[in-house]
Amino acid sequence: MKRNKEQIVVPSPTKRRFYGHGIPGAELENVAGRLIVVEGADGSGRSTQIVRLTEWLEGCGHATVQVGLKRSTLVSEELERAQQGNILSRTTLSLFYATDFADQVENMILPALKAGFIVLADRYIYTLMARDMVRGMDPAWLRNLYGIAIEPDAVFYLNVPPEELVQRCFEKNTALDYWESGMDLGLSRDMFDSFMKYQTAVQKVFRQMQATYGFTIIDGSRSADAINSDLQKRIEAVLAGKLVATHSS
Repeated sequence: MKRNKEQIVVPSPTKRRFYGHGIPGAELENVAGRLIVVEGADGSGRSTQIVRLTEWLEGCGHATVQVGLKRSTLVSEELERAQQGNILSRTTLSLFYATDFADQVENMILPALKAGFIVLADRYIYTLMARDMVRGMDPAWLRNLYGIAIEPDAVFYLNVPPEELVQRCFEKNTALDYWESGMDLGLSRDMFDSFMKYQTAVQKVFRQMQATYGFTIIDGSRSADAINSDLQKRIEAVLAGKLVATHSS
């Protein structure tokens, strides 16, 4: 679906804040960019929507930047190698991800927002916090750890039932991921069973967090076209300075 550039409002400076203590020395005054987050489990169609939204926004004349988990030039490769061994403690893994995220905030997200870019985040702190809370990490400790995060303009959570997620993951990769299946938790010796239990637990935490962080819940079981059309309308509202509803059918 094509749209005219006139239908998109150019972002104007907006008042921003960190969730907590923020990045030392970082100023958020006169930041003209927008931060849009798309959340969802592997297999939810999240990355596909990010690509399509990028093409759409850039076709409308907006400069965009993409960020996501394990994309820091500082530690992403080391984090990937460390995970392959499955030997990291939960606290060490959490701090590894937090370091990756902090580097992106300071060197990618904040500069892009100051330059007026639209930053599209393929997952954000919410996935990291949900994973850690399922693993028994203290929520207060996590909120303090991710106090460096900039509050997004909108967060869209693609909700897909675990039964459908597992089918999509098998179709895409013909196998399940160790970490996305929660195998480190000892939920089950069977990876399929562990995946179902783990993803159910993560979705429960996301529903709890939704009340605090105001996610817009998107039905991810629909077609990619229907989801993309929904997201475009909601992002247009965000760029126009309007609030978006927190649920969609």
